[in-house]
Amino acid sequence: MKFFYKWMFLWFVVFGIIAVHADEGMWLPHQMKDLNLEKSGLRMDPADLYKTDGTGLMSAIVSFGGGTGEFVSPQGLILTNHHVAFRALQRASDPQHDYITDGFLAQTSAEEIPAPGYHIDVLLEYRDVTKDIAAAVREGMDPLQRYDAIDKAKKKLVGKTEKKGTDIRAEVKDMYQGNKYYLFIYKRINDIRIVYAPPRDLGNFGGEIDNWMWPRHTADFSFLRAYVSKDNRGVGYSTNNVPYHPQSVLKISLDGVKEGDFTFVMGYPARTYRNFTLSELEYDLKDMKERLINYSDLISFFEDAGKNSKAVEIKYASKVKGLNNSKKNRQGKLEGFAKHGMLKRKALTEKQFQEWADADPVRVKKYGGILERIGKFMQDYDKQTSREQKLSALVSPYLGPALLWQAHLIYRTVEERQKPDLKREEDYQERNMPEIRQRVELAERGYDLNTDRAFMKYLLVKMFDYPQEQVPDALKDIIAQKSETAVSDFVDGLYEKTILADPQRRLQLLNMKPKELNKLHDPFIDLAGRIESQLKTMREQGKALDQQRSDLRKIYLEALLEQKNSLLAPDANSTLRFTCGTVAGYSPADGIWYEPQTTLNGVLEKDTGTFPFRVPEKIKELEKARDFGRYADSRLNDIPACFLNTTNVTGGNSGSPTLNAKGEQVGIIFDMTYESVIGDYYIIPKLQRTISVDIRYVLFVTEKFSGAARLLEEMGLQGK
Repeated sequence: MKFFYKWMFLWFVVFGIIAVHADEGMWLPHQMKDLNLEKSGLRMDPADLYKTDGTGLMSAIVSFGGGTGEFVSPQGLILTNHHVAFRALQRASDPQHDYITDGFLAQTSAEEIPAPGYHIDVLLEYRDVTKDIAAAVREGMDPLQRYDAIDKAKKKLVGKTEKKGTDIRAEVKDMYQGNKYYLFIYKRINDIRIVYAPPRDLGNFGGEIDNWMWPRHTADFSFLRAYVSKDNRGVGYSTNNVPYHPQSVLKISLDGVKEGDFTFVMGYPARTYRNFTLSELEYDLKDMKERLINYSDLISFFEDAGKNSKAVEIKYASKVKGLNNSKKNRQGKLEGFAKHGMLKRKALTEKQFQEWADADPVRVKKYGGILERIGKFMQDYDKQTSREQKLSALVSPYLGPALLWQAHLIYRTVEERQKPDLKREEDYQERNMPEIRQRVELAERGYDLNTDRAFMKYLLVKMFDYPQEQVPDALKDIIAQKSETAVSDFVDGLYEKTILADPQRRLQLLNMKPKELNKLHDPFIDLAGRIESQLKTMREQGKALDQQRSDLRKIYLEALLEQKNSLLAPDANSTLRFTCGTVAGYSPADGIWYEPQTTLNGVLEKDTGTFPFRVPEKIKELEKARDFGRYADSRLNDIPACFLNTTNVTGGNSGSPTLNAKGEQVGIIFDMTYESVIGDYYIIPKLQRTISVDIRYVLFVTEKFSGAARLLEEMGLQGK
């Protein structure tokens, strides 16, 4: 094993530094030509990865707006993670049809379940629009004026682009903090249906205990399908819709992987912060510690609420899963920062940067004081943003009571719709009205009224300990009493007098004028209006602050690009990215070595008979009979379960395909290791590992366990 890594080190040295850069970034499609991918190990033409006509391999990769999927058949079949499809399963479930626990398999296309609230975006093209955005900014503008000018320029580009088709979706994304802007153009498909999901005992095997951990044995996958109208438009659900026919489909490989194999990943990573300064990192650390405490409290509340009611447990299953995931991720980051001295590492990096900047008079003038300027700014930024964060959380769909969130959504929508479309906040433009209506309708599937009432009381009582300046103005009178009885009476009055418990009434309110809405004197609407009045002022202040921060960071990123001769991957921002690496184990601590692959035997070794380590009896029977079909690995003499590689991923990459050197799918990303979650901020190559389900385990479970051989045939994998 030691010889192998010495050989790998020499191999990288021989083939040059650019290969190392390819291994340590999330690159945009047009940047791949500069990565010498053939020397890294790619065995296909890099030009076939991304093509502007939509036939490149990358066109098979789709965004779920928070996750990734890939087309694996010409009939619009999508492979993604079980946890990406989890909310769809939760919304479709009830105590009589518990698809979370039991899984789901459509025997025919007619049985496929609609997944309302889900959509996919298929990238059609993207282009540089930096000049268009820069032209909107004039000298002498203050930060808020610059923010508004940039925002308006973006909206104009998006509006002009989306006129080309009813299912065209566009967005302008900045790279390198506004040194570059790109217009991304997608085909949006709104009719997504559940085809197959394994039961929880496989799809979430290991639960929160194994989450972010290695060794891993989770069959974290599901199949969905995209449907369009008969004239190929991405419309909403209709029984008349037909399966979408993608221009590019991934080929599945049964050849498997082994240690040292070159692999690559394409997907939609959400956010990374690798180009943050030390002062920004310190700000985020403080924020993470506060959020960690809050997440723990919320998890305890919702788990307790669901203990005696299956219906309540199902309603909040997706929220609890998401909170647990975020909690453990932040725990891993905080532990990693402390263990590996991340602040000292970042300080050393900045010392080297400062020495580089100070070595040239031109650079001194342009960049010499930028780190100090950002540091001073972040002190003020911290003071200004903490109040807004707490107030925003109260009306958040994830952290606040459902009816208060709905009231605020309705209030803001009605207010924003009085403005010309171009002057509205982006989320409330007319293009987003169908999604807003859907959020109002679907809210009913994610909360229980009595639990929501108890949750609001719980949150208000927690405010007793808030500093006075962080208590929302609209609640100061009731919180000042520091009386649980007074809070209980106040909240009961809200829930007993509101009309918002009826989702149809909520939908009707969206079409009202502000005066009509206010005349209702609904207690929740009135409260939301008072909260919004305070939030609106904070948002305007926040826009100016964000623009000031962006202006400073733009200078810093310009310097980094110059320092690194432009060989710098932009931080992730939910746009399509490429990352490559090798299959490799790792050592998380002294005396410990983790092999890069796990097996079905390891699944059985973890069996306790109870969730999250309960192995279905049929899996045990298949293993005992060694009925592995064509999915066994001859070297392992077993079904491979999961594997590690050195690629760079983060949240949003969930469901991304892992491909071999020939561009064939060999796995599906579903996690990072606990030790590598700090990679969102700082890469430590010896620890940076991504976890994939081996595609052979996916197919074994699909065919042998669930009897869904028809899906394999659809993917071109006829049985043998």
